Amino acid sequence: MTVLRTVGILFLLASMLLPTSSFSRTSLYDTPKPVSGEAASPSYAIAAHTIGKLALSVCNNGTFGDGFSPTCNQDDCIDYFTYEAIPCCEYPKGSGSKYLFAGAFWIGAIVNRDTLVSVGADGWSSAGEFNPDHPPLGNMIFRSTIDPAKPEFAGAISEQDYTAVYYDTCRENSCPWEIDYLDGRGHRPLNIEVTQRSFAWSYEYAEDFVLFDFGIRNMGHERLKEVYMGIYVDADIHQAGIEGDGAQDDICGFRETFVAQYLEPIYGVVYDTVNIAWTADDGRSGLGPGGDPLPNNDDGNISVNHITATRIVRTPNEELDVSFNWWISNVASALDYGPQAHESARELETGGKGTPEGDRNKYHFLRNGEFDFDQVMTYDIQFNDPMWETPPQDFVDDWSNGLDTRYLLSFGPFSIEEGQTLPISLAYVAGEDFHTDPSNADNLANDWRAYYEGVDFSDLAANATWADWLYDNPGVDTDGDGYYGEYHFAIDSNGDTLKRKAYKGDGVPDWKGAGPPPAPFVRIVPTVGSIGVLFNGSRSENTPDNFSDTIDFEGYRIYCGRDERRSSYSIFASYDVENYNKYTFTYDEALETSDFLLLDFPFTLERLKELYSGGNPDWNPESYSSINSPFIWGEYPDSIFYFEPQDFNRSVLRSKLNDTISWNSPIMKVWPDAPKPPDDWLIDTLTLPDSIWQQGLDTAYLDEDGYWKYYDYEYTIEDLLPTVPYWVNVTAFDFGSPTTGLPPLESNPTIQPKISYPLELADDVAAKGLEVFVYPNPYRLDGDYADGGYENRLRDRAADRARLIHFANLPERCTITIYSLDGDMIQEINHPSTASTSACAVTTSHECWNLITRNAQLVASGLYYWTVEDLEGNVQIGKMAIIM
Repeated sequence: MTVLRTVGILFLLASMLLPTSSFSRTSLYDTPKPVSGEAASPSYAIAAHTIGKLALSVCNNGTFGDGFSPTCNQDDCIDYFTYEAIPCCEYPKGSGSKYLFAGAFWIGAIVNRDTLVSVGADGWSSAGEFNPDHPPLGNMIFRSTIDPAKPEFAGAISEQDYTAVYYDTCRENSCPWEIDYLDGRGHRPLNIEVTQRSFAWSYEYAEDFVLFDFGIRNMGHERLKEVYMGIYVDADIHQAGIEGDGAQDDICGFRETFVAQYLEPIYGVVYDTVNIAWTADDGRSGLGPGGDPLPNNDDGNISVNHITATRIVRTPNEELDVSFNWWISNVASALDYGPQAHESARELETGGKGTPEGDRNKYHFLRNGEFDFDQVMTYDIQFNDPMWETPPQDFVDDWSNGLDTRYLLSFGPFSIEEGQTLPISLAYVAGEDFHTDPSNADNLANDWRAYYEGVDFSDLAANATWADWLYDNPGVDTDGDGYYGEYHFAIDSNGDTLKRKAYKGDGVPDWKGAGPPPAPFVRIVPTVGSIGVLFNGSRSENTPDNFSDTIDFEGYRIYCGRDERRSSYSIFASYDVENYNKYTFTYDEALETSDFLLLDFPFTLERLKELYSGGNPDWNPESYSSINSPFIWGEYPDSIFYFEPQDFNRSVLRSKLNDTISWNSPIMKVWPDAPKPPDDWLIDTLTLPDSIWQQGLDTAYLDEDGYWKYYDYEYTIEDLLPTVPYWVNVTAFDFGSPTTGLPPLESNPTIQPKISYPLELADDVAAKGLEVFVYPNPYRLDGDYADGGYENRLRDRAADRARLIHFANLPERCTITIYSLDGDMIQEINHPSTASTSACAVTTSHECWNLITRNAQLVASGLYYWTVEDLEGNVQIGKMAIIM
């Protein structure tokens, strides 16, 4: 636009009256893309696993969490793949509860006569001895099993895979190693390459952990002897908004075994070996801004009442020594402390008795074979303890109450020959409701036994078990050598086996678990006040479960929410197959007990009638729906049973052709008369026989997007506010697995949702000649927009960086310019924007301005003019008021 044209527009703007309008709105992150480093620098990156309930960031420098990521600073940590702000370790996702500062990979070995250790970070110095290659060789890689049509599907293990490769060989100035505290030398590498893969899932049984798989390759020419590997963790657990970093009240410990919760009572009390290192908050509420106590959660529990832990799931060989060491790092040497056993006490102290500085101290911790007593027991270690050196008594209460605790879980020894690669796998696991009573913290430094009676490890134990099972499926002979793993047995008084339950795999990684059906393909069509949802379920209804190899599709659910949090979504409509579970009467002669058990997959109504109706057209399984009214048929054992609907049996779709027909699901088929494709066509659309194409019959089977018409569905979400965005998705769910005890699984509605304002699309705006409008206008500082949920809905940003003014009825591509009364350009926005708030440009006719000027300052109160110019030079003009 020329200067003269601009001046003319501004004179015209000055003559206009100030309009008023109503409003509703919301906002999300306004995140810039990360800035690339110099070409000669390592390709540092950080990415977040956000697919499950545990949101965990991983890096390509031997660390996880964001505490030691070279790409992060105090105010800015951006995902390498999504360009969005990322959580460090948030659990549950979206809660604002932070359960990790950082973790790091450690490895030490004897090379010739030298003791060498390489670490991702040591938590005390700024040492970082693992680094990726230069780009593009050092770039992280993303893969996913979610969509087979996308390139990242190839080779994917989980719904969210990240692969990173890094080395301990960098000695350039760009690599952040430091002088060894003990030996006064620079970093001496082991000459190893580490390939790190991390996996995450959204499934109900797998959403609470992230699995890591490491391949450690000896690139050097020397044999690495007496190798020990470890995972270092510094948690700093706290709730968002807490004063400080939450470091000064952490506790930790080690559990060698857990009670096997998945077994029936007839097995008795059985313990599984888990070797898990855990950390948690002390159990007291934190302090918010100004020192005021943070409120408890909605359920009355304390602010950070959960627990996280590290579990080893694979080592290079079975017979290895495991060590667990914890310590308190503190600038005051008297408070720098960690337990030491008499037999393995280190000789090389570095200011205090805790932090292991220097390679030789770190190697000692990696290999000392200690299982340190839990931190809460510190006060109870007395003088002349037969196993442990006596802690300094002036501070035992401080350490027992929780401080800036770190732990190291390690194992070895083994050797790595030149060119050899050794695998290790571990899980970072979270568990809910470790703390249930804030007053239990009063037992710290007073009665640790009573303290442990007041906490609950059960959810952590269950999740740690599932992490191990997903890595190596129990009862599965993966390599075909006839070994199916290990079992627990229920034995009667005569020594006979009553039942058995597989609990450990065959030692060959599977990286596989039962999953829900693939989510359908979804697209949306918004209009004023409503959003049309169209989806195709050909994959959902015809893909076998990757664990049972059975097509277990049960139905769909349509979700809508006001933001991306799982708790924000509500079910608006559902459909499920009409089928029933059959509970069969069984009698156990050995135990002299009887019960009705679920032994089979669900039966369709048609199949049940074939089996049991005896030709009676009025036979109905719902007439036999409890143990008090069972169905009796044939001879024992398949003779007495009752039936229950698998879900709600909302199987009658609303008719698109005749709305007078009775229905119990408001979802409709887009093409009610479309023929069902034969099973052998369903792999993809390319398997249509040539004769179908030649006869021009493909349009009878395929829609305009190439999907099978038979599986096209639609539903309209109505009565929506047009001025706020909505998150919409469609999930698919299955009927579970009665043989393994798995409940029905559902795809995650928070994965790849469709986001839209219920406004006209840009094409419809142009066709109807609609004019641009702005809201809220005026924008008022005292408008309480955040309290009403219209902006900063997640309260995750400073208020001055979360304000929004909305432009609606925009052309598909245009330039928005804001001017002061004096004609100064305040801001210019190219629509659709890419660096704007993530929800602003999701609808083709909508855009936002965050009230930040082109000089990166918050705009002042006043009257402003705006112009919208499309690609053809057509200009619309208006004005707005901002009252700050």
